[in-house]
Amino acid sequence: MPSVFSHAVASVGISACFYRPGIPNRVWLAGALCSMVPDLDVVGFRFGIHYGDFWGHRGFTHSLVFAAVLAGATLVLVFPQGVPNLSRPALWAYLFVATASHGFLDAMTDGGLGVAFFAPVDNTRYFLPWTPIRVSPIGIGRFFSARGLAVVRSELLWVWIPAAVLTAAVWFIRSSARTQAPSPPGNPTALNP
Repeated sequence: MPSVFSHAVASVGISACFYRPGIPNRVWLAGALCSMVPDLDVVGFRFGIHYGDFWGHRGFTHSLVFAAVLAGATLVLVFPQGVPNLSRPALWAYLFVATASHGFLDAMTDGGLGVAFFAPVDNTRYFLPWTPIRVSPIGIGRFFSARGLAVVRSELLWVWIPAAVLTAAVWFIRSSARTQAPSPPGNPTALNP
């Protein structure tokens, strides 16, 4: 898995695509938390759940069904009245994509057993065809090692920089669109040089 921090960073890039002025910051926090929740499955190791089991690491909690359910539950429980400037379907889509991004990033790593994208229908584990991200060790103690440093470098290159580029590109496109948009008819500021 990429580290839990990199999953949150990916959600920041995703949030740029959904951003509108006036949306409360708790929406973006919820997306970051949704992007990290799938890794709660590591608790199963303490209870004898094996890595490749349905409830094992990268199993059901990394699936698209789980992403849809978590997005729906978050929408209903955390945002029952919705939020300003973002429709309920768009809010659900943001939370879904933030959660689903976790499995896709894990499927880009060079280790583990793959991701059960289609659980509960199919527990087969998959990797994406391209796996440039170094797999992060499970456990905080193992993260502070030479291997952990290699993981950080890999995540900076393949998660953090792309998230920053996506965010910058979205902001640039939106600011360019605002400056090129014609003023509405009857707007007196349109007459000022």
